[in-house]
Amino acid sequence: MFTLNGRGRLRTGGSPLVMSIINSTPDSFYGGSRTGNDKDLLDQAEKMLQDGADILDIGGQSTRPGAEWVGEEEELRRIIPHITLLKQHFPDAFLSVDTWYSRVAQEAVAAGVSLINDVSGGQQDPGMLSMVGGLGVPYVCMHMKGTPATMNKEAVYEDVTKEVLDFFITRTEDCRQAGIHDVILDPGMGFAKTHGHNLELLHNLSVFRMLGRPILLGVSRKSTIYKLLGITPEEALNGTTVLNTLGLLNGADILRVHDPKEARQAILLMEAYKK
Repeated sequence: MFTLNGRGRLRTGGSPLVMSIINSTPDSFYGGSRTGNDKDLLDQAEKMLQDGADILDIGGQSTRPGAEWVGEEEELRRIIPHITLLKQHFPDAFLSVDTWYSRVAQEAVAAGVSLINDVSGGQQDPGMLSMVGGLGVPYVCMHMKGTPATMNKEAVYEDVTKEVLDFFITRTEDCRQAGIHDVILDPGMGFAKTHGHNLELLHNLSVFRMLGRPILLGVSRKSTIYKLLGITPEEALNGTTVLNTLGLLNGADILRVHDPKEARQAILLMEAYKK
């Protein structure tokens, strides 16, 4: 059981939550997550909410390996109108923003966002942690080495589980000192990790529970699935469900996915199995 308090907007995790991905980008690795015009955005969001999404996560920067690094002005141009539109049409929806810029976090919260999802764990913008602490919203702290443009060269570890755990121990204390109360841990599957590293972290996911924080798992349609199976991201839904199920067995509290219906079904079946 955990509660996320986004400036008075609550999401309680009595069972695992589903975070659904909305990409306001032209170059995300999975085309099915990209939004087109305003109608496409609203149709996509409505279906995700109907399919069981607890959180809608809006991002304006592709973080696939080698992705172009857009600046904060372009990111704001892409996402703020989308956040505003979603808030107008789905006022009860719990919105998240996927960004490593403190200014984007600030303006997104002003537009209606209740959670910050930072793939850099506060390493790209030194003002991010203090900004989130001042905003009073939950914070997803993800492990990544380098940037999306360089991370494939950074996938070197003596013990990937220990190094990610050590990162979280240090970073959660930094978050505490910055005034962030609700910290969610994301081991960063695919971010400066080989397929072997990803599978090892999935196997050892329960290790991170010693920190007493919710754990987010983001494996949806990623290359560990489609490259190992010799398929495309568009064909990787079944593999995503398999890894999400393993993640739930090993202690995942939030599933970040492109396909909320299948994630919700996995959660319901897992809960029935445990009972």
